[in-house]
Amino acid sequence: RTTTEGDSMFKAIYLEKSDSAGFSAGIRELDESDLVANTGDADVDLDVEYSTINFKDGLAITNRSPVVRKWPMVPGIDGAGVVTASRHPGFAPGDRVVLNGWGVGETHWGCLAGKARLKGDWLVKLPESIDTRTAAAIGTAGYTAMLCVQALEDAGLNPNDEVVVTGAAGGVGSVAVALLARRGYKVIASTGR
Repeated sequence: RTTTEGDSMFKAIYLEKSDSAGFSAGIRELDESDLVANTGDADVDLDVEYSTINFKDGLAITNRSPVVRKWPMVPGIDGAGVVTASRHPGFAPGDRVVLNGWGVGETHWGCLAGKARLKGDWLVKLPESIDTRTAAAIGTAGYTAMLCVQALEDAGLNPNDEVVVTGAAGGVGSVAVALLARRGYKVIASTGR
């Protein structure tokens, strides 16, 4: 965490790219006014407590793939924290929330920062049983893996069935292996590593 309560300044990983200067990535001190200027109609302000460096974030930070489509950019496609202000009817200051995806870190400033300004429709309020650290650790990979498991079960897969998970050493694959095994499936993990 890089901010103090009542402080409008915060640190963020900041990506820039231009024809004249090329690409740069670094840690920059930003002000809340930078969020306002770069996040459009976002309606929830968040003190980011935890985020992760997702595969997409790694590509963005190293400029290895055209992940970022709007410059400058604060990467971080997922994050968890506490709402500090809201113009969205579903959230109030003090709510603990998590974000996964929605083009954040690609076309909208993300959560590898002390503060974020996001759309409330992108956020999920956390139940008391899950803290922000756990929610961030689950991250986009865990969310995606669970969606896959649910889709398999909706299609008729039953516990005790055999399931092959490809890419089992990656983020989504490793979480999928754990979820499926815990639910009683015989898991066959496949990886090219």
